[in-house]
Amino acid sequence: MTDLRREFEQAAGNIQRLSKRPDNDTLLKLYALYKQGSEGDLKRAAQPGFFDFIGTAKHEAWVQLCGVPEEEAMRRYIALVDQLLA
Repeated sequence: MTDLRREFEQAAGNIQRLSKRPDNDTLLKLYALYKQGSEGDLKRAAQPGFFDFIGTAKHEAWVQLCGVPEEEAMRRYIALVDQLLA
C-alpha cells in the first residue's frame, strides 16, 4: 500500500472525528473526491431517478470529477479533511 493510499484511508477514518457536520456542499465534495480517489471515473451507471434528489446530487458531484486522476482526488480529499479538522 502506498503512503498516499494510507493517508487517504486515514483521512476517511478521521472524518468521523468532526465535531460539527459540514454543510451539504462540503459533504458532496467529500463524497465525490472519495469516490474518485477510491474508484476512479464514474462508470456508466444509471443516473438516479428524478425524485432521488440526494442520489442525483451525489451522481452529479462525482461526474464533475471525471478525468481527475485518482491520486489527485486523494490529495484533494486529504487536504479537505485536514482543513475541516483544523
